[in-house]
Amino acid sequence: MTTSTVVVTGANGLVGSHVVRALSERGAAVRAVVRRAGTAPDLPGVEEHVGDFADPAYAAGVVAGADVLVTTVHPLGSGRDDQRRVGLDGTMTIAAAATDAGVPLVVHVSTAGVYDRSPDVGDVDEDGALVPDDADDYGVVKRDTDAALARLGGTTRVLVRPPAILGAGESSVWNTVTPAAMAQDESRRRAVPGATFAWVHVDDLATLVADVATGAIATVASDAAHGPVVGACTPVNVAGEPATRRDYVGAVCAALGLEPTWEDGPAWTGRILADRARGWGWSPRVALADALDELRAGLR
Repeated sequence: MTTSTVVVTGANGLVGSHVVRALSERGAAVRAVVRRAGTAPDLPGVEEHVGDFADPAYAAGVVAGADVLVTTVHPLGSGRDDQRRVGLDGTMTIAAAATDAGVPLVVHVSTAGVYDRSPDVGDVDEDGALVPDDADDYGVVKRDTDAALARLGGTTRVLVRPPAILGAGESSVWNTVTPAAMAQDESRRRAVPGATFAWVHVDDLATLVADVATGAIATVASDAAHGPVVGACTPVNVAGEPATRRDYVGAVCAALGLEPTWEDGPAWTGRILADRARGWGWSPRVALADALDELRAGLR
């Protein structure tokens, strides 16, 4: 079997590091792109590449001769200008470099946050309406990045759209950053208990990304129900079993010894449908109970 050479941006982040590990386990040769030396995962087949992927010259060099580019970087918590500079402009710089270099596949970790999930919206699949321009910065910039990749052409592109990503890690938004904010700010512990908490575990997300990148999920000629379409831009949702804000906020508050405040009000109660990913042979292995146990253990 031919070994795939896969470039992964943000290789030291929560998602990026798990993708690198999954690729290493599959025998891929990984170019792990990081900004600081010594931060890439130390794993078989992984080679650290230090630099700024938003620099066209660096981007061209790191993707030369690669089979796949996987992009995972987005500066959460930054203003819209910074998010656009790094998440949109930087991603497009290295994606364009990959296209120019003849890299046949680009996999971009996007977000289900690109979808409109207003209270009256039901279940959401890949054809769901996207957020309007006045939505939160994160959803808008990710939406625009997806659109730019769709226009790029010249290679097969896959937009992987996870909702909240659970999983242990210092930079984990939902296991570390948000609970810390909830501990400090009572308003962050307020929630409509029946509102949907759409989620996926980082291990399951990394599995899909690595399977696409290594060809375990093969490209197809025309029908996205069976795989990424060759030469096209195919979005795919990944999500775990149904959960509510009561599940997540309740678990965090219980671990921190705090009381949540349950409120009435309009809320989205639909699901992020992952039927397309399941049609590709993917299915989540981490159950909600296990993900919440891991969350609580990390906070205690």
